[in-house]
Amino acid sequence: MNTIDAHTSRRTILVVEDEPTLATAIAQRLTAEGWNARVAGDGASAVQAANQLKPDLVIMDIMLPVMDGLEATKRIVASRPVPVLILTARDDEADKVIGLGAGADDYMTKPFSMRELIARCKALLRRVERAKVIAKNSENEKILDFGTLVIDPAQRIVTLDGTEVHLTPTEFDLLATLARRPKSVLTREKLLEEVWDWVDASGTRTVDSHVKALRHKLGPELIRTVHGVGYAFEPPEAK
Repeated sequence: MNTIDAHTSRRTILVVEDEPTLATAIAQRLTAEGWNARVAGDGASAVQAANQLKPDLVIMDIMLPVMDGLEATKRIVASRPVPVLILTARDDEADKVIGLGAGADDYMTKPFSMRELIARCKALLRRVERAKVIAKNSENEKILDFGTLVIDPAQRIVTLDGTEVHLTPTEFDLLATLARRPKSVLTREKLLEEVWDWVDASGTRTVDSHVKALRHKLGPELIRTVHGVGYAFEPPEAK
């Protein structure tokens, strides 16, 4: 077993799913990968389990009894930063944006393949380690000041018109990646590589959904879509 696998094997993943058959199938596959899998059947139990287990990753269904997955996600990430992969039964872009806005880092639409689920989990876990390196390298990085929009990479703070805007870790990294190269067009594949540490294009729609979430929080004009290619950051002062 190599170093990466040995480190990964100690990871704990919380599966929040009210369909017992699906929850068991996911947990068994995660266990087969060498991870510790725990299951919660409703949102309230998930919040309690997350506080006790302090998982490295949460797989969260949106439609849950007692407390829905969105509310559970908000409470979990507010208590302790942890990557969350949401599962939704509807292929509705609005639902995905809402889920990402609640603090989730990625989403998958049911039905999904276990192979892709495992790939997404591995990518999110890698991204946690990658984020630590990025944060360390950003300690001495200059503030990105675009007038009405200010991005502080060291403090990981974004202010718009003098008011701090709450961004998820993924949203911040996506914005900073684009803002470091204003007006330059970055492909979805390039953004996946730099922000998510993905080596394939299977998650390009994830990029689109995160961009929509950023536009919802910061306004529609800051990130320009280059159809068929990717996105570019448009500094406010240039308008």
